[in-house]
Amino acid sequence: MIRAFVFDLDGTLVETEELKALSYARAAVELRPDLSEGEVVAAFGDLVGLSRREVAVGLMRRFGLEDAASARMAPLGVDAPWQAYVEVRLGIYEVMLDDPKLIEDHRYPHTISLLRNARREGYPTALATQSHREQALRVLDILGLGEEFDVVVTRDDVERGKPDPEMPLLAARELGVSPDECLAIEDSPAGVVAALAAGSAVVAVTTALTRGAFRDTDVLDRRWVVDDPKDLPRVVRRRIDAQDRGQHEDAGPPAQRGGGER
Repeated sequence: MIRAFVFDLDGTLVETEELKALSYARAAVELRPDLSEGEVVAAFGDLVGLSRREVAVGLMRRFGLEDAASARMAPLGVDAPWQAYVEVRLGIYEVMLDDPKLIEDHRYPHTISLLRNARREGYPTALATQSHREQALRVLDILGLGEEFDVVVTRDDVERGKPDPEMPLLAARELGVSPDECLAIEDSPAGVVAALAAGSAVVAVTTALTRGAFRDTDVLDRRWVVDDPKDLPRVVRRRIDAQDRGQHEDAGPPAQRGGGER
C-alpha cells in the first residue's frame, strides 16, 4: 500500500537539469574554447542523475578537459581536475540561481500539481535530490515549495548518491514508513534504479534529456514511464492501485537494480 510520496527535484519538479547541463557546457567551453555548448549539453544527457564527480569526470574524459582543468587547480584551491571543473561550473550555475524568473520559467506544473494534490490527500511527502542542500532549498524557496515537504534529503545527507538506494531509504526512514510504502517520482534512470533498489514503487516522468535513455533501457516497465505530462495523474493512480493489489511488476532486471559506490 502506498502511504507516502518521494519526489526528485532536478528534472522532476523543475527543469534545473537543463540549466545544469548548460552550466557544465559553458564551463567546458571556458576550459576549451573550441568546443560548442550544444555538444556538451547533448553528452550531459547520458549522465543525468549522477553525482557532480561522475558528471564532471565523464565530461572531462569525453571532451579532453583534463589538462585545462588541471591548470585551474591551484588558483581554485582544489586537489583534483574534476573539482576544478566543478568549481568553474558552480560559478556559472550560481549566477543562474540568482535569477528567480529563470527558475520559475523552468518549473514543471504537472509534477508540482501532483505534489500539491498528494499533500491535500494527506500523503506525507519527501524530497530526495542529488542537489546539495543550499541549492535545493534556494530552488524550493523560489518555487514556493518549501512548506510542501515533510522531509528533505539532499546529497549532503548521504555517503552515496543515486543510483545507490541510500537516499530513498533515508527519505522513507525519516517519513516513518517502509520503503515499499513509498511511491517515488523520478525523471532519470539513476533515480529509478535507486528507488527500485530501495524497494519502492516508481513512476518516471521523462524530459528531453532523459526520454531517450528510457527508450534504450528496460530499467522500468513502460507502463510506469510518462512521456506526456497530461498522462501523469492517470499513471500515478494506476501505479497506486497496482501496488495496493500487491503487484510489483515495475522492477527492472536484477543486474540493473544494484547501485554501488558512486
